[in-house]
Amino acid sequence: MALDQSALIEVLDALTAAEVDDRIRQAAQTIYQALIEAELTSVIGAAPDQRTPERLTQRNGHRPRLLTTTAGDLELRIPKLRTGSFFPRCWSAAGGLTRPCSRW
Repeated sequence: MALDQSALIEVLDALTAAEVDDRIRQAAQTIYQALIEAELTSVIGAAPDQRTPERLTQRNGHRPRLLTTTAGDLELRIPKLRTGSFFPRCWSAAGGLTRPCSRW
């Protein structure tokens, strides 16, 4: 059963009141990072250290980016590519959110 937005806000308020802010922030950061890595895998055509004929380029480290959310500031690592550039679809090149990342 899906919760509507007001129910989710109530859950977030209850968790905040219970002083689990750090756990929420860590969970959000883990989820965002996993989504970023999954999107990059689909863009490149291969997972890290995977050899496929469909691979378009290779990963070349990460750059740190700060994402401000209602759960707090999240320190994310945006992957770099050897050729070309990569920004998550919800992120603009300027570094701010352009639309909700839930569309990934």
